[in-house]
Amino acid sequence: MVVDLRHAGLNEAENVLSNLSASSLTEHAIKREEGCLSSKGALVIRTGKYTGRSPNDKFIVQDETTEKSVWWGKINKPISPDVCHRLRQRMLDYLKTCDLFVQDSFAGASPKHRLRVRVITERAWHALFAKNMFIDPAKADLADFVPEFTVIHAPGFKADPARDGTNSEAAIIVDFSQKQVLICGTEYAGEIKKSIFSVLNYLLPAKNILGMHCSANIGCDNDVSIFFGLSGTGKTTLSADPLRQLIGDDEHGWNDEGVFNFEGGCYAKVIRLSPKDEPEIFKTTQTFGTILENVVVHPETRELDLQDDRYTENSRASYPISEISNAYMPGLGDHPKHIVMLTCDAFGVLPPLAKLTPEQAMYHFISGYTAKVAGTERGITEPAAVFSACFGAPFMPRHPHIYAKILGEKIAHHQVDCWLVNTGWTGGPYGVGNRMKISWTRTLISAALSGALKNTKFVDHPYFKVGMPTEVAGVPSDILDPRRAWPDVQAYDEQAKRLVQLFQANFKEYEQDVSADILSAQPGF
Repeated sequence: MVVDLRHAGLNEAENVLSNLSASSLTEHAIKREEGCLSSKGALVIRTGKYTGRSPNDKFIVQDETTEKSVWWGKINKPISPDVCHRLRQRMLDYLKTCDLFVQDSFAGASPKHRLRVRVITERAWHALFAKNMFIDPAKADLADFVPEFTVIHAPGFKADPARDGTNSEAAIIVDFSQKQVLICGTEYAGEIKKSIFSVLNYLLPAKNILGMHCSANIGCDNDVSIFFGLSGTGKTTLSADPLRQLIGDDEHGWNDEGVFNFEGGCYAKVIRLSPKDEPEIFKTTQTFGTILENVVVHPETRELDLQDDRYTENSRASYPISEISNAYMPGLGDHPKHIVMLTCDAFGVLPPLAKLTPEQAMYHFISGYTAKVAGTERGITEPAAVFSACFGAPFMPRHPHIYAKILGEKIAHHQVDCWLVNTGWTGGPYGVGNRMKISWTRTLISAALSGALKNTKFVDHPYFKVGMPTEVAGVPSDILDPRRAWPDVQAYDEQAKRLVQLFQANFKEYEQDVSADILSAQPGF
């Protein structure tokens, strides 16, 4: 199939391969020595120095379209149209000399609100990534496919900061006026999907549709639950529940009809993945068509070592959602009955499960709290609080209060039950206490979603005021109240007050934009 690349300025490219099958793209990747096959057939790739997103290298073109609508600051950094144009031309000159792989896809399972996306890249494996992660159009849709947004992807091209106005050799630039994303200098594939996520999160609020950094699943009674959470909090793991069907593991929209997946695949962290605790995800690492980023593989046997973090803690698997045996393939669900907000609290302060009022849910949504632990990044020697608005600030071009307003209206209209779940530490902070067992967390979430806690007694947390169940079958009662789980109550109180102060300091930025009811949900002592 021949595609017209004049819209992208690449009509002079000599060798263009478009919309190939997963098998063909894998063959091209092996032939071009982009990676190797594991013993079970997954494509193993190294991404070099960039093993994760590069937030300092992300920009949005500031022009008449975006000047007053983007939440400018440390996250959404402006770049001028002229600077973007010059870099684009240098990238295009580079790509015209390359073999190009084109992948046409949809972002969004909702036929009314999906975005037609074209990815143009110099790597076969990045085209396979796009095929895995976005939604494959039917052949009839490809016949007259006209992209609404184009990703021009040149990982082999290195920007020159002095010449191109970038911060480094890598750049990720979203240009809403030209309807293009430019990516150069980084092999990390996650930039492709997250850039389109950012695009959707800019476009959809104008239609009163909420873009969410969340996973979603559906029960046997068609009851939908969504799971907000930052990386490492268990969003993918906990939504892949064998008793419920998976709608999607990372990016969703919430419109007037309900919840819809933005993607057609999953992008799961696989470091120290357990076949016992995460059997569905583990199975995909043994499957042809899966891409494994920065996973250690034996040079001769090609056996995987998911325990080895020599390249990164952020090793990843990209696979079609159809590889999950209980995937809910329409990617569409009703309005959620439950919202679960996940946090990995390395301070050991928050309860393993808490019931939130609507106002508390809004407060915690805007806060977007989790914590990093010692050893995950250079310089971190003790737990460090991380606040990412809407549980996904790097992907939210508009101000958080815009997303929060839509969420609050939907929670109220559909009478959604909201929960806070700590997948981090109990009995003490990281290094002293113990990590919450996945089996406990699963049991707590199952009890909440099934309605088993409707008649359970709840008590308020002394500092965060959230409701803690006093008893849940299958979970030790002494961990339900984190203060009781600590051997030294005074030490707990000191730690809790410290975390409260971090919450309060973070929220000062949003106080003038939220209602008094939401502000009253702030923790205190």
